[in-house]
Amino acid sequence: MATKLLFVEPPKDYWFLMGEYLPPPTALLALAAYVERELKDTELKVLDCQAEGLDWKGVEKRIASFGPSIVATSGFTCNAYVCAKVAQIAKSIDPGIVTVVGGQHFSSMDEESLRSFPEIDFIVRGEGERTLVELIKAVRGDEDVARINGLSFRQSGEIRRNPDRELIEDLNSLPYPAYHLVEGNLDRYHFKMMAGKTRYMILEGSRGCAHRCSFCTQWRHWNGTWRTKTPQRIAEEMAFLRDHYGGEFLWLTDDNFEFGRRGRQLAEELKLRGFKESSRWFFQARSDDIARHPEVVSQLRSVGNTWQLIGVENGSAQLLKDFKKGERVEDAVQAVKVLKDNGILAQAMVIIGSRKDTRQSIQQLRDFVLDLEVDLAIFTALTPMPGTEVFEEAKRNGWIDDWNYANYDMAHAIMPTETLSRKEVQRELYNCYKSFFGSPPTIIKGLFSSNEQKKRCYRHLAGKRVLSTLRHLI
Repeated sequence: MATKLLFVEPPKDYWFLMGEYLPPPTALLALAAYVERELKDTELKVLDCQAEGLDWKGVEKRIASFGPSIVATSGFTCNAYVCAKVAQIAKSIDPGIVTVVGGQHFSSMDEESLRSFPEIDFIVRGEGERTLVELIKAVRGDEDVARINGLSFRQSGEIRRNPDRELIEDLNSLPYPAYHLVEGNLDRYHFKMMAGKTRYMILEGSRGCAHRCSFCTQWRHWNGTWRTKTPQRIAEEMAFLRDHYGGEFLWLTDDNFEFGRRGRQLAEELKLRGFKESSRWFFQARSDDIARHPEVVSQLRSVGNTWQLIGVENGSAQLLKDFKKGERVEDAVQAVKVLKDNGILAQAMVIIGSRKDTRQSIQQLRDFVLDLEVDLAIFTALTPMPGTEVFEEAKRNGWIDDWNYANYDMAHAIMPTETLSRKEVQRELYNCYKSFFGSPPTIIKGLFSSNEQKKRCYRHLAGKRVLSTLRHLI
């Protein structure tokens, strides 16, 4: 009998700091595509509770109606509990259903998770494609789970942690994400602040990052390496999503774009496939990389790159050093100038709440961001994400005040500083947004900008009352 595998994207709240959005379940679609190719006799479905508007009762009914032998889900730290609830519901329907979870949180906290959530049978750590395929074979009786790298599970009452899984060397060998499994939901996926009402889709061009930022989960999750698909493959995939599925706004969800290693060639490959200035796609990049490659930024703008997210993080040279960013403050200044000179919307990610932060230092950061004149600023509270150096240091020193993982969304203050209580950090976060989005010059420039994307952002965020939501968190 064929294995029936159900991937579940659980019901959860969207990240309100970026306005209203509903992304496709990209990680699950990548896994589904790989399983579909490697195990053709496996019956696959992807249940996207977000897109279908399902509550937990709806999840229960859909799992029961499909009758899977395996239920798999994945999520970040703030979604750990809802992933566990999916497993719990599956077990309540049929204790024989094998439950599998993965993603960065569970990869880092596998032993704790297996102790806390008896409803979880297996945790796939790190890169999941090959581990999941081997696990499915084991469930069918064709493999031994004890020999599957990258797998954590219980055995004879003990938690077993198999050796880490080696990474896939050639990312070009991966299939395109299985968007055909959620084709009925494509019109429901949206990112209104970024893409308006146009169809919005996500793809990955690389995995990992070679840098070592202390607050970041990504580089450790991918073993401190950066691997990329070829520019030709990335361009082909972007063209496929545009031509086959009508993707009008594409998010290249790489952790670090790396202009110098592939930017110029990607621009050339996209131009060959009909991408032009009026096309629209987005990615995130380091400030120093943008500053070093202004000519590549210009080339990418000519083939539709209209938006970049920059990890500015802070305006203090010492804090950048503490974060192990390997960047200078002036890199952010130059990067914003390069983007604005090319008509690219410059969005900055900024962090408050580091151990040495004071009211004065956070005020200096607010002033720096206003002087930087980015188009959009997203302020976040330093969050001790499991798997990061920040987490290890904070746990070791007893700095973590809030162990409710649902609040690990970077909008909730989790730790105090040496001089500010957690509540005071939360208030300072609100003040950061108030200073930026409440500044009359900023509002006027945003609402009446000649850049249609910027204008749409400010109108959308005003309608979503982000400041009001943040005030309620204090």
